[in-house]
Amino acid sequence: MNQPVERIRSSCPRDCYDGCGIVIEKRGDTLRVLGDPDHPVSRGRLCGKCAIAYNGVWQDPAARLLYPLRRSGPKGSGKFERISWETALAAIAGRTQAILSAQGPEAILHTHYSGTLSLMALLFPMRFFHRLGAAEVDPDTICNAAGHVAWRTMFGSSSMGFDPRTADQSRCILIWGANPSHAGPHTHKHWFAAARVARIVVDPIRTDTAAVADIHLQPRPGTDAALAFSLLHVLWRDGKIDAGFVAAHTQGADEVLPQIQSCTPEWGARQTGVPAALIEQAAQLYGSGPALLWAGQGLQRQARGGNIMRAIGLLPALTGNIGKPGTGFYYLNDTAAMAGLDAGRMVGAHLAAREPVRISHMDLARELARPDRFRSLWVWNTNPLASAPRQSALRAAMSREELFTVVIDCFQTDSVDYADIVLPAASLLEFDDLTCSYFHLHVGVQSKATEPLGEALPNQEIFRRLASALDITEPELHEQDTSLIAGMMAEMHIPGTFAEFQQRGWQWIAESPQVLHSDLHFSTPSGRIEIASDAWTAQKLPRAPHADVDPPPAPGRFRLLTPASDLRLNDSYANDPQLSLQAGPASVILHPEDAGALGIKAGDSVSLNNAAGNMELIAEIDDLAPRGVLVSYKGRWPKQEPGGCNVNVLNDAIVADMGASSGVHSTEVEIVRKM
Repeated sequence: MNQPVERIRSSCPRDCYDGCGIVIEKRGDTLRVLGDPDHPVSRGRLCGKCAIAYNGVWQDPAARLLYPLRRSGPKGSGKFERISWETALAAIAGRTQAILSAQGPEAILHTHYSGTLSLMALLFPMRFFHRLGAAEVDPDTICNAAGHVAWRTMFGSSSMGFDPRTADQSRCILIWGANPSHAGPHTHKHWFAAARVARIVVDPIRTDTAAVADIHLQPRPGTDAALAFSLLHVLWRDGKIDAGFVAAHTQGADEVLPQIQSCTPEWGARQTGVPAALIEQAAQLYGSGPALLWAGQGLQRQARGGNIMRAIGLLPALTGNIGKPGTGFYYLNDTAAMAGLDAGRMVGAHLAAREPVRISHMDLARELARPDRFRSLWVWNTNPLASAPRQSALRAAMSREELFTVVIDCFQTDSVDYADIVLPAASLLEFDDLTCSYFHLHVGVQSKATEPLGEALPNQEIFRRLASALDITEPELHEQDTSLIAGMMAEMHIPGTFAEFQQRGWQWIAESPQVLHSDLHFSTPSGRIEIASDAWTAQKLPRAPHADVDPPPAPGRFRLLTPASDLRLNDSYANDPQLSLQAGPASVILHPEDAGALGIKAGDSVSLNNAAGNMELIAEIDDLAPRGVLVSYKGRWPKQEPGGCNVNVLNDAIVADMGASSGVHSTEVEIVRKM
């Protein structure tokens, strides 16, 4: 007999702009994961990578971590023996108590990021580490900290942008340094590509999003600030600077206007490689307003990334494209906070006896190598041996025998291979939670459709058990899922019970499109947009943004860009066999003229080298990026690659100018054809 099909509404918790709605079709023990046809983003389809992985590796018991494990071979060998939860927790508690007694809590370091963005699994574990007093690898330093510092200081917030629903009231959408075609495919298709407005993309790479734009400005990497100042020159020359808005709502504009007046389109063309005529055209479209500006996270992963964010932030600040329908500036939307979620309560900030010690991902390899500094490493919601800089040095540091390492994951990643104890985590299909998009302003439900595979547990239950093993009795460390969910729903004004919300699947945080910053009050010391002010110099940063550019690479060297792949999500999904087959071998894309000068042909094996390391790749030839720029998509697991490394082996931990953040897109390499 045919078994009945149960349809369960859920949401995708991946690190993606979309925040898609999901329908899980359950027939007996079989799950089929689809897009929710009633969801405004997914519209009945998941992106290619999620559709494959959620119905593939995420449901494959042979691929998942099923039981607690204890290391049985050398670190890095990936050899483990199965143990019980009781044995695992006792081992962790014993070693942790010994370290706390001998070296103190700051000898324990934890690193985490966005492996899942469902709210309990993301936030609740922080209660444990706050109570413990452990040191933390500042999560945003691997990704977007420079942009946050820049726009928090300038606008008072970097996490409240625009409501995408207001695009129909715009005349222009400008996307600078973001690629939603790979990082938010539904947003690319249904929002940007379908928009009936002037569409401008600024990106060194001819992405699929750039390809559908009306204008694609393709600057040399590291010249974005000069391009912004050149656009501003046209806006100033043509009378598009809103003097009334500037006088009433900004501070320090007079300190940048003289430089803007000298940055002509012709000057901009020399600095950036973008034709002057395109600079003129783009400025006129943006200046016609109302206009939306989307600043991508990839944009500020450069040595001068913070200054670049300040420079492009001048566009809305000086033209008054803020606080009116169809206007705004976007970096991220903290949708949960905008809906009312008290993140401080969720992470248990009050449990910390003092401000936690934090280090940058840029310093992780060096600091972890010091036995006098850290005696224990905890890894959860991340895979640093795939994503962090100085990969070879980090692998050596994680090989320290005396470094007690605990890793929590769904899969046996490279980082898991260096663990002393491994704890298996449940997947999005295996526990209830809430989710939020960080672009679209909606909250979603994550629904448990099946029991966790093996003995896997959700993050929050793992940390409740760890708290018990360490005799931590504060009630916040033992709060159950039903209470956590009910509290979040109440704070975010989600009506009804969780079961009732599961029937709906999602809701806007406000029914009508929101005009953000409409009060034109900014959470800065002055209440204005601080273009130049003492707040900058107090951070030992330049008082005003400037139009400086990176020097070009020396002869024989190339700028290496490592953008997001359309087949992986950061390094998630790299272990799905079907997606791996589609991706093929790791490659690097060269401009045809560079390839010709080097005698490199498509399909050749080439070596990329710099001070951090070297790796072999397959050459592809395409004018995807300007001359002097190489492109290799990120997200592969080193252990799955022939050389045992991914492109981060070339990441030498370049530090951006703000936030101790990653300047990875300033990486330079040499390229040599293998004979």
